Amino acid sequence: MVDPITLEVARNQFASIAEEMGTVLRAAAYSPNIKERADCSAAVFLANGEMLAQAEHIPVHLGSMPASVKAILDVFGTAMVPGTQYAVNDPFAGGTHLNDLTILCPVIHGSRLVAWVANRAHHADVGGDAPGSMPADAVRLTDEGHVVSPMAAVEDGSWNPAFLEPFIAATRTPQERMGDLSSQLGANEVGAKRLLELIEAEGISDFYKVTEALLGYGERRMRAAVGALPNGEFEFEDVMEWQGDLLPIRAQLRISGTDLAVDFSGTTDQVEGNINAVRAVTMSSVYYAVRVATDPSIPANGGCYRAIHLLTRPGSLVDAAGGVAVAAGNVETSQRIADVVLGALSQAAPDRVPAASQGTMNNVLIGNDNFAYYETIAGGQGARPGRNGQSGIHTGMTNTKNTPVESLERHYPFTVERYALRSGSGGSGKWDGGDGIERMLRFSEPATVSLMGERRLVGPWGLAGGSAGAVGEDWLLRAGDSEPEKLPGKITFEVAEGDRLIVKTPGGGGYG
Repeated sequence: MVDPITLEVARNQFASIAEEMGTVLRAAAYSPNIKERADCSAAVFLANGEMLAQAEHIPVHLGSMPASVKAILDVFGTAMVPGTQYAVNDPFAGGTHLNDLTILCPVIHGSRLVAWVANRAHHADVGGDAPGSMPADAVRLTDEGHVVSPMAAVEDGSWNPAFLEPFIAATRTPQERMGDLSSQLGANEVGAKRLLELIEAEGISDFYKVTEALLGYGERRMRAAVGALPNGEFEFEDVMEWQGDLLPIRAQLRISGTDLAVDFSGTTDQVEGNINAVRAVTMSSVYYAVRVATDPSIPANGGCYRAIHLLTRPGSLVDAAGGVAVAAGNVETSQRIADVVLGALSQAAPDRVPAASQGTMNNVLIGNDNFAYYETIAGGQGARPGRNGQSGIHTGMTNTKNTPVESLERHYPFTVERYALRSGSGGSGKWDGGDGIERMLRFSEPATVSLMGERRLVGPWGLAGGSAGAVGEDWLLRAGDSEPEKLPGKITFEVAEGDRLIVKTPGGGGYG
């Protein structure tokens, strides 16, 4: 037994290590995508790969990171050498999509592996067929960039050439990548140092005792929250938009006592495109949705996930197989998976679940041989029981900031001509959904643009009689033209100097 005060102090100590890692990562990073947008996450794990603590960073990163630790353990075992850090971005071996590179550092006390610290950061370009590494027409994983299978990134304190050289050779922005890679290493070094300081101060036996108690506490809290929901089966279906078709994602939620299972066996097959999600991404989305509908104050560690079970069908849209493209599966399909699980949970916990939020990250990627820009644009939050949805905010599986206009225009060859809330785009109800955003960019030089968005055909659903939020829209106004051209939600195309891109993001659904 560990007394409650010691438990709470320890929980915050471990979480603060992850928070400090994130602060170091952002402060040392080169790219605006990490430094300004905070498209990165950090966490602490036990030696067996079970999550001990996380910072409040990005849900789709954090829920899937245990798979990265497992992938390293599967390849290298537990006989770790001091001065070594590991890397992986392969979605079929512990990653999510290729831009998200995870760097993992073993924490060694004496000669024994006792824990891991790890961080995941979105690199703005890792090669592939288009700048930004998320081409809309990608079919195979290799179309999207350089694949890093589980390997040593650093050995004896020096870069492993087998990792670094092909990674840097693949990218269009090598100097920026080197800066961001170094910041990832530094963040892990700080995390490992802080964890060892804590172990030295408290003793290794107390470390094991407290960490075991923390995971047990997380499990008890989650099981109590699930046990408070009614037993039964609850089903929900939503769609992904792909080449004009609507592809169903179906979930059956089963609650039995203190266990909750989500079955996606009825979901459509994977496609020849990039909206396929790997199982780790689906697991992240399920974890997020269950925490929303139960009690977000439950400690986010491996223990609280022991009550949650996932059933998928390999080769489906939510459990991709065979090296297919997956970039949008991470950033877009993850949002829809969360929506579907929340829709099912709204039947079991109607007073705790909001209407659908924008359900997309509105990915905009712009670049050429000299630069690579990546941004996800916020939108409307779904209305909640008793409260309107917030406007112009990131929701669901992302938690990034907006790139400040001053930074954006300093780093990239385009100008922000309009940036405003999209008035009236939220769904109406007793409580209204939040409004989306309208952003207009004017290009100063030729570039390649990739758009990756959802909710362009079917708006975010309302609940309890509330109406759906407005669908998103994307427009291109060519220099010299008087009328803009409407674009599909997923497309890669070329722009010239003077062209303008207009992105209007969806509003949230209304409630009541």
